[in-house]
Amino acid sequence: MARVRVGINGFGTIGKRVAEAIMLQNDMELVGVVKTKPDYAAYYAVSRGIPLYTIKESIREFEENGISVKGTIEDLLGEVDVVVDATPGGVGEKYKPLYEKHGVKAIFQGGEEARVADVSFSTLCNYEEALGKNYVRVVSCNTTALLRSLCALSSIAKIASVRATIIRRAADPKEIKRGPVNAIVPNPAKVPSHHALDVKTVLRDLDIVTMAAVVPTTLMHVHIIYVRLGSKVTREDVVSVFENTPRIVLAKASAGLKSTAEVVEYFRDLGRKRYDIPELVVWLESITVNGDEVMWMQAVHQESIVVPENIDAIRAVTKLASRDETIRVTDESLGLIRGVIPKL
Repeated sequence: MARVRVGINGFGTIGKRVAEAIMLQNDMELVGVVKTKPDYAAYYAVSRGIPLYTIKESIREFEENGISVKGTIEDLLGEVDVVVDATPGGVGEKYKPLYEKHGVKAIFQGGEEARVADVSFSTLCNYEEALGKNYVRVVSCNTTALLRSLCALSSIAKIASVRATIIRRAADPKEIKRGPVNAIVPNPAKVPSHHALDVKTVLRDLDIVTMAAVVPTTLMHVHIIYVRLGSKVTREDVVSVFENTPRIVLAKASAGLKSTAEVVEYFRDLGRKRYDIPELVVWLESITVNGDEVMWMQAVHQESIVVPENIDAIRAVTKLASRDETIRVTDESLGLIRGVIPKL
């Protein structure tokens, strides 16, 4: 079977995780990744046998540091069918003309404006809309989390409105540029936050308002969600749909999973590399239903939750698989779980 040839522009938090996920797919080949600096991430890529490419201006710097590169980003684009742009937010749009020049399909990340792509993407919500498109934007970590739970819930009742509070981690664990943190910061100090607007790039007619604050933690984001439905449901209905939806797990606070720290420790105990948690974590006991009102709390691992959607987006733009098939293959390859945790 011919495999889709994939390159990655950027090898940071998202890029390295997507690269390793691609290497687990039988229908994809990781041709190489682009790094602009010969830092520790470049050494790590070489240690994994991942071919390195760079920009023309950086070739000498790589050579001076004893790191060989296969060529420039343009050389890489000449060898691939799809490029995953994992550059910092706002940079991907600057690369788009280069992708267009080489006739390469591109997957962008949520840090880019929605206008960069033909469609903003969430596997559970609008996989079919991305089939065959040239440019797809996988929405941000918080938006991906909101869309997973909302689209799952919409399978049992029409959603009339959503109100959500987002408690954001201050930085990724490896980041030092923001320095010591000792405050809770409205993000931004206006309503709605950008998360609601991003959700509406996928669910265009949804009545949703979000507010957000940044707190001094690096582990996970937490969402507090209130939804009004178009009809009454029971708590059992909601628990059942979350329990049976791919990429969602229900954490039992009664079993000690009372905080993001304990959730992280549980996945460490499972042996997850970097304690990655691509699953959305919903606290089971938080699910509350009152007629047509549903409330719950969920936790989001910002470094890894979008990785499965990136893999699915590659299959969507190349028409490799149906939605259900890509979910099955991606989740099996990444070892994702669903249902109630902890479990035997």
